[in-house]
Amino acid sequence: MTAARRLLRRLPGPLLATVLAVAIIVPIATVFLWAFAEAWRYPALLPTQWGFRFWGMTLARADVWSALRTSLALSVVVTAVSAAICLPAAYAFARLDFPGKQLLLLSFLATQAFPKFGLYVAIAAIFLQLGLIGTFAGVAIIQVLNTLLFMIWIPVAAFQNVDRRLEEAARDVGAGPFRTFWHVTLPQAGPAIAAALLLSFVGTFYETEGAWLIGAPTVRTMPILMISLINNQLVIQYGAVLSVLLWVPSFVALLFARNILSARTIARGLGA
Repeated sequence: MTAARRLLRRLPGPLLATVLAVAIIVPIATVFLWAFAEAWRYPALLPTQWGFRFWGMTLARADVWSALRTSLALSVVVTAVSAAICLPAAYAFARLDFPGKQLLLLSFLATQAFPKFGLYVAIAAIFLQLGLIGTFAGVAIIQVLNTLLFMIWIPVAAFQNVDRRLEEAARDVGAGPFRTFWHVTLPQAGPAIAAALLLSFVGTFYETEGAWLIGAPTVRTMPILMISLINNQLVIQYGAVLSVLLWVPSFVALLFARNILSARTIARGLGA
């Protein structure tokens, strides 16, 4: 056991929770402060001049709205395509037995087991030959790969934990396969599938490496634009404002999740 682990074990629970909370909250609070700061000079603990000038300057840029539309369009398209491909596959993995099933299921972890940038470089070489570099379709394809883990593993666990007795009861009273799936299977697996869709949407919205390597220079998402503004203009407020804007979809998604999901339903979908 390392010295760091021994130190963590000796810390009281409330103190450790406080340290973790500070480590998470302070960077977020700093970004929010910079978003509304027109001047912040050392050694002041808070901005010395407040205002919305940089909000107006940021939102007045046409490239910001273009990048936002691109990010939202990619998130919708990638989530829809991933659902169309992965949900039937997840149902097959959960209910059917076929040679190589476990090996194939584990193969979906491959994109997470290796450094993604190296994988993207190899894919980019193929996309260059296919004319997909700098295209919306190319970025969408590369981002679908990032959703495989969520859209396969979570629904598989959800379908495996459906109460088969309810399905058999529905069939006994005359319900067909489609009706049984729609009225019995899907409602039980639905919360976990919704969680997978939500994770895919949010993950696609914030994805950066694939969008930069495959989409440059014509496809610019919000994260790519934020990096570009910070690097080229060296204005902290631009990055802070865009960071807050990037958090808005995540916040809306969490509100949506809070209304339809609970710890019990997520745990059930994950096979807990």
